[in-house]
Amino acid sequence: MFLESTTGDGTSKGSIEVIAGSMFSGKTEELIRRLRRARFANQKVEIFKPMMETRYSEQAVVSHDANSILSTPVETAASILLLSNDVDVVGVDEAQFFDDGLVEVCNQLANEGIRVIVAGLDTDYLGVPFGPMPALMAIAEYVTKVHAICVRCGNLANYSYRTTESDQRVLLGEKEAYEPLCRSCYIKENGSKKSKKK
Repeated sequence: MFLESTTGDGTSKGSIEVIAGSMFSGKTEELIRRLRRARFANQKVEIFKPMMETRYSEQAVVSHDANSILSTPVETAASILLLSNDVDVVGVDEAQFFDDGLVEVCNQLANEGIRVIVAGLDTDYLGVPFGPMPALMAIAEYVTKVHAICVRCGNLANYSYRTTESDQRVLLGEKEAYEPLCRSCYIKENGSKKSKKK
């Protein structure tokens, strides 16, 4: 269970929170919710996303449900440090697309007393741990694993199944390229895809 990060005297202390899951699981929605709550409490909030993430907007972090919050697109994780002056909370969306330096950046921010909230895919379309996400989950004080609903059977889904033929690890897409599947349906679909290639 997630707990708000405060010390006994009511002052904020640094921490890292990770929101992880498959596509269509509500990661960005949860990130936006937490950041809005922080703003409502008059905390200074700064939000970042990878420069390459332009599916819905070049400037905003946008969920699949079209909720959005203004963000700063950056090329590298190190840029986050340079742009996080005088803030209480730092939000990072699509963390899987950042370089591995994001882990040290988040650690440094948390060590400086900043609440860091990170959202991203924990695995890629092959089911392999994605980018800096595994290391971030390991060092975080709080990890929230969110799930989508399997489009085939209705069970909880934690796989981002790619419906297109591309084998690029990074392929920006939405419902035209990905489906959320449970483990059983994911295994079945991958087996069927392999047999069609033979």
